[in-house]
Amino acid sequence: MGDKKIKTREGQPLQMALELPVEIFVTREDIVEGSANSLAVDMIDAWPQWPGLVVILAGPVGSGKSHIANVWAHKAGARSIPINALDKLEDDKINDRPLLLEDAGPDLIDETELFHILNTKRALKSSIIITSRSWPGDWNIELADLSSRLRAAQLVELGEPDDELLRKVLYKLFSDRQLPVDTGVIDYLVVRMERSLEAAYQIVAQLDAKGLAQKRKITRILAGEVLAEDWPRQ
Repeated sequence: MGDKKIKTREGQPLQMALELPVEIFVTREDIVEGSANSLAVDMIDAWPQWPGLVVILAGPVGSGKSHIANVWAHKAGARSIPINALDKLEDDKINDRPLLLEDAGPDLIDETELFHILNTKRALKSSIIITSRSWPGDWNIELADLSSRLRAAQLVELGEPDDELLRKVLYKLFSDRQLPVDTGVIDYLVVRMERSLEAAYQIVAQLDAKGLAQKRKITRILAGEVLAEDWPRQ
């Protein structure tokens, strides 16, 4: 099991001591809301009364777009697949099942295949979410008809998690693990951690593991030790 690297807010490389699993929850109640993700949450709540059938959900790494998209997929009964694996959709290309197509980007899309899928799902009035780190204008689309279809999609942007959202996420993650934590610990972490929801999951998991192994409470001192181990300052 290999080490995992994440970047800190200052851009320093993080070498994870352990590959700890990130828990993924897919019910609406599991989404922690904040100004950074409010448009995406509104989009989930509005389905199936969308203005159109196709939504492009774009945001930076760590913004939670896959989490939110998978909550929608669970709600809608959608098939989820990376957009570079459209050839594996089989019957879901031609039936009315909603689709979640993840990680669109330059040179990752079979343009003819995607165009046919969008047309088929449009005829069947079936919804699609496409996730990406960028907007379609940056995908190097050459097929004019596909480019036109994507321009007609509803664009929903996720911002980088801000302090408000990170604080709420940390509180929830500690609560889910039934770990009592002081507000000062949360504040200490928020101003030092990477602005990434995955980083929040990993930090809480490591604090839980270290606290349990050493029979210690979650304090600023313990939090500082975890950050010092995994986010070395140079």
